[in-house]
Amino acid sequence: MSRDRNASVAFILITLLLDTLGVGVMLPVLPKLVSSFFGSDLGAASRYYGAFVAVYSAMQFVFAPVLGGLSDRFGRRVVILSSLLGAALNYALLAVAPGLGWLYFGRVVAGITGASFSAASAYMVDVTPPGRRAQGFGLIGAAFGLGFIIGPALGGLLGNVHLRLPFAVAAGLNLLNFAYGALVLPESLPRERRRPFSLRRANPLASLASLGRSPVVLGLTGALVCSYLAQQVVQGVWALFTEQRFGWRPFDIGISLAVAGVGMALVQGGLVRLLMPRLGERRCLVLGLAAAAVSCVGFGLAESGLAMVALILPSALGGMAVPATQALISREVGPSGQGELQGALASLASLTAIAGPLLGTGLLARFSPATADFHVPGAPFFVGACINAAGLLLALRLSARRPPVVA
Repeated sequence: MSRDRNASVAFILITLLLDTLGVGVMLPVLPKLVSSFFGSDLGAASRYYGAFVAVYSAMQFVFAPVLGGLSDRFGRRVVILSSLLGAALNYALLAVAPGLGWLYFGRVVAGITGASFSAASAYMVDVTPPGRRAQGFGLIGAAFGLGFIIGPALGGLLGNVHLRLPFAVAAGLNLLNFAYGALVLPESLPRERRRPFSLRRANPLASLASLGRSPVVLGLTGALVCSYLAQQVVQGVWALFTEQRFGWRPFDIGISLAVAGVGMALVQGGLVRLLMPRLGERRCLVLGLAAAAVSCVGFGLAESGLAMVALILPSALGGMAVPATQALISREVGPSGQGELQGALASLASLTAIAGPLLGTGLLARFSPATADFHVPGAPFFVGACINAAGLLLALRLSARRPPVVA
């Protein structure tokens, strides 16, 4: 691995780390910031906060294929650096926004710039040999995990000083990363491998349709959607479930999320790189989905908060499924289509980020109350287990058709 490639990969990982760190720093302070505009009207604050989450994911869904297609046309470098400038603008807006309208505008900008994941993932594909892509995607997962460890802690610490300070710091970090990238990031897509920008391919629904051109890609995408959706169901109800069932405080919830972030970083940044060359990508996909399904059942059956914490690290084994699936799908698409592919996959992730929490909280509201006709507090986790099991069946079916791919 050359020194230039090392610097480029490090920059991509830092960029993705800042994406998730930016989301993480907002978790402790954004609800309070929204509530500050409503006084004691907690119901209105909750509704507006939910809309903030939805508009962010909606923008990512729309713009991930657009930025992916633009990166196929103009190269990865310009798209990634432009997104970093946009992210700095978003956080600067949140730091000074005088009203809800400006906050919404900032979240729209955040969703658009956060869609740079597709271009960054395509860059990783460009500079990584096919046999090592699973490890590359594992490093991406580790960067995400690290962001979700550092982000909430940093947001809580800075928020104690001033409610807007986390956003100002996030703006500065993105601006510094832009300057660093402008110096060290070379273009990874040669001009002869680029293709014209197409509005049809940039249409998020059209880009999703492109995933169905190959039965193998369609099956692998189905397994990936199951993994994403189950994760979002669990994440969407985690705080509510543990508070209602075990009386957890925000500090307890924050610690549990930090442990989950550590587990994600260890699995996707370390274990994936060890197991993928030995077991192959298909076996790691099957193992990851099976571990996720079993862990969801355990969460649903847990009778104590200690049991929930004990299951967090084993559940992190489910994190092998995503990089394994991404690597397998990337093998089925040519170099000029990697931006479109990663944009479509990022759009799918955004859709599950909308649907998963809505599904999970709906199940919790329906089956958790003691007065419910069918009292099953762990219903969201059991449904998450079923979703993972569906993905596992797809993975097993594909594995039966093709021999395992050893990275």
